[in-house]
Amino acid sequence: MKNTLCALLICVLLLASCAKDAAPNPFLISKNHIGLLTDSTQVRDLETIFSNDSVVRYIAGDEFTGSVNTIEVFEKTGKKLLDLSPREALDSTSVISSVRIIDERYKTEKNISTLSTFKDINETYKISKIDNLINAIVVSVNEINASFTIDKTELPASLRFDMDMTIDPIQIPGKAKIKFFMVHW
Repeated sequence: MKNTLCALLICVLLLASCAKDAAPNPFLISKNHIGLLTDSTQVRDLETIFSNDSVVRYIAGDEFTGSVNTIEVFEKTGKKLLDLSPREALDSTSVISSVRIIDERYKTEKNISTLSTFKDINETYKISKIDNLINAIVVSVNEINASFTIDKTELPASLRFDMDMTIDPIQIPGKAKIKFFMVHW
């Protein structure tokens, strides 16, 4: 009887501890969400999601240009967290199409952040594509819908000036720092 009671008590305690919802990590990046943002978050929901932060919307003077207006998110202390780009400019029902990660506390499930190097990315994820631009290269990782921009000053001189050159991951120094980190939906 005592053993049954103890076993029952242990089961109840285990079930009670499992029933508690763990608060989502506000700085976790995955394929379909960044903290509390998801791939279906609408612009009008940002004030609620970032209720403890400041959301700054820049409205360009001309709605007819078709440009997408960047929405900035700051902590109340003034530290910039994210740059958000809605799919449609000036539309509160538009979803967020891309997020530029600014704050180093935002990390992927495999611990990649804005402080990571190319070596960290290359060892952690499968690189899908490398684009050679004028002043930078963009390393794409489809597994998390992310792109990492690395300034060409981080590359050897032989890779900096020829935009037609195909850059292989082995040619990029492991210590090359990330300039931008973006997630696209």
